[in-house]
Amino acid sequence: MPFAYDDQNIFAKILRGEIPNDTVLETEHTLAFNDIQPQAPVHVLIIPKGAYVSHDHFAAEASEAEIVDFTRATAEVCRKTGVTLGEGGEGFRSIANAGAHGVQDVPHYHLHILGGRPLGRMLSKD
Repeated sequence: MPFAYDDQNIFAKILRGEIPNDTVLETEHTLAFNDIQPQAPVHVLIIPKGAYVSHDHFAAEASEAEIVDFTRATAEVCRKTGVTLGEGGEGFRSIANAGAHGVQDVPHYHLHILGGRPLGRMLSKD
């Protein structure tokens, strides 16, 4: 079954300029912005500008240019927010939720970068 993209999701509206955002970084293929309900002192959402539903969709169908741009933008966001280990930061967590079991709230691929404090264990053993 092909990936079904809903062009009315909030991130699509942000990309079209219909909803404002607090931009951290924008490149040719990527937009990164501060989460409006941060779960840590650093909580940035990184999204491709293309219509991708999830990480596996992006990995399978994005162009090499989109993938490289997104990956390099992620590194730059980590540097700009001070969480990268390469610049003396204390680390971060990157999370990409997918589908109902992954508790994905917005059906547009997005990567959360969280940091600025100890984040605890990722999942409970339940």
